[in-house]
Amino acid sequence: MQTQAATLRLAILPRSGLLTDALLVAGGTVFVALAAQVSIKLGFTPVPLTGQTFAVLVVGSVLGSTRGALSLLLYLAVGAAGIPVYAQHRHGWSVFTGATGGYIVGFVVAATLTGWLAERNWDKSFSSSIAAMLTGTVVIYACGVTWLHHFLGVSWGTTLNDGLYPFVPGDILKVYLAAAVLPGAWRLVDRIRR
Repeated sequence: MQTQAATLRLAILPRSGLLTDALLVAGGTVFVALAAQVSIKLGFTPVPLTGQTFAVLVVGSVLGSTRGALSLLLYLAVGAAGIPVYAQHRHGWSVFTGATGGYIVGFVVAATLTGWLAERNWDKSFSSSIAAMLTGTVVIYACGVTWLHHFLGVSWGTTLNDGLYPFVPGDILKVYLAAAVLPGAWRLVDRIRR
């Protein structure tokens, strides 16, 4: 009876190939969308504190460069198309082209880079995982702060006060948390792929 149930499950939901990859990509998108809703609006900046950075780093590290990039491209696309997946249930092209659009673009690049580093075994020890995720975080900041500077049209000092400095302590904590959850995330992905 156990074999019939397993066969039926595999017939309905196969565990390998394109369908599995699609499920992993979509799952990564949902994870980032949920983490985006862990959000605190700050009064002095259009950039909120969110859980997105944590989720982006985990998705990239666990899914690898291709699936990680696809997952974040899907996140970008569904948000721009009008599904409320961005921070504070925001959505639409105006969010993507607004003050925080650079961070969203940075998420795609960071997931790709973090995944690429993971594929080269940077995710195999806690210290190298931290290094890979810090690299991804720097990419998010580079894209986000540059975009924010252009969008606001203010001095670099103001831009850094609005888009970088208040977020660094929390993002360092998120990097350590993401590195800590990697082993559990790998087990989950391995179960899905079986």
